[in-house]
Amino acid sequence: MSAGPKEFDLIARYFTRPAPSGFLGVGDDCALFAVAAGHHLATSTDLLIEGRHFFSDVDPRALGHKALAVNVSDLAAMGAQPLGCLLSLSLPDVNETWLQAFSEGFYALAERAGCPLIGGDTTRSTSGIIINVTVMGQVRPGQALLRSAAQVDDDIWVTGNLGAADIALRLLQGRLPANERLLAATRSALEWPEPPWTFGQTLAGVAHAALDISDGLAQDLGHILKASSCGAILDYSTLPLHPALQGLDPRLVQEAALAGGDVYQLCFTAAQDQRARIQELADQAKCAVARIGSIVAEPGLRVSGPGASLIRPHTAGFDHFS
Repeated sequence: MSAGPKEFDLIARYFTRPAPSGFLGVGDDCALFAVAAGHHLATSTDLLIEGRHFFSDVDPRALGHKALAVNVSDLAAMGAQPLGCLLSLSLPDVNETWLQAFSEGFYALAERAGCPLIGGDTTRSTSGIIINVTVMGQVRPGQALLRSAAQVDDDIWVTGNLGAADIALRLLQGRLPANERLLAATRSALEWPEPPWTFGQTLAGVAHAALDISDGLAQDLGHILKASSCGAILDYSTLPLHPALQGLDPRLVQEAALAGGDVYQLCFTAAQDQRARIQELADQAKCAVARIGSIVAEPGLRVSGPGASLIRPHTAGFDHFS
C-alpha cells in the first residue's frame, strides 16, 4: 500500500500483517509473489460502493468479509487457487472502531481462504466509503473453467442454496413487510456469503464451464449460454432453495431463486460421466451441490417442472445500470 505519513499509520495499525514466506507484502511500491511453475495467473477485481452495494449501517466485520468473499468467489469460478489480494479503501474519515472491525472481518476470511493481503492503497472520499479488492490466484493451463466451454448434454450444477440473500435485501429495503424472523434467517446469506473456494479448485479439469452467481442464476447462466452458443433447460423442482423460503408466496420464491443476486455460489457444467466424481469432490469439500438441468443445442433458457408456468419467461437479474 502506497501512502502519505498519516495513511502509513492507518495501514500499519489495521492492514499490515506478516506476508507468507516467499511474498513481499505491504510496505513497498509493489508486492512480489511467485506463481507455481506450470501455472497461469488468474486475477479479478470488484468495487463496492456505499449505498449501492452495501448499507451504511452494515456490520463492518461483515463488510470486510464480503469485500473479499465476492472476489474469492471469482477465483473459485475459474477453478483457481487463491494466492493473495490487494485492498484499496476510500474513506470520508478515519473511524478507528469501524476500521478495526472491517480489518478483522477481512483478515479472518483471508486466512481461511489462503488469500493474504499483500498491498493496496488508501485515500479520502468525498462521497461515502468505496472498497476495491483485487485477487490473484493460479490455475494450470487448459484447466481454467471458462464461460465459453459448456457442451451440449452437459449437466448443469449449482453449489449451496438460492434465494435467501434476495429475500434479506428486499426486507432491508422495505420491499417486503417487516418480518424479523425471516430477516434473521436470511441476513447472513446476504452479508456473510461463503463461496466454495476449496471445491472450486477441485473442479479444474473436471467441469467444463463455470461462473459465480452474483446477479441471479438465470442472468448469470445466460452468460455461459451466450459464450458457449447453446441453450439450457432447468428443472425448477431441483433448485436448492434456502429453507427460510419455505411457505413464502411461490412467485416471490421463484423470483428470488432465479433472479436474486448476491449468492456467490457456483453454477457450472460438466459431462454426465462426471456425476459420481463431482459428488465425491463435493463430499470431500463439505460442499452441497445440486444437479438442476442440462445444456441443449437450442439457444435460450427454459424452465420445466411443477409450477414452471408461474415463472416469468424474462426473469432478469441485477443490472448496475438499470
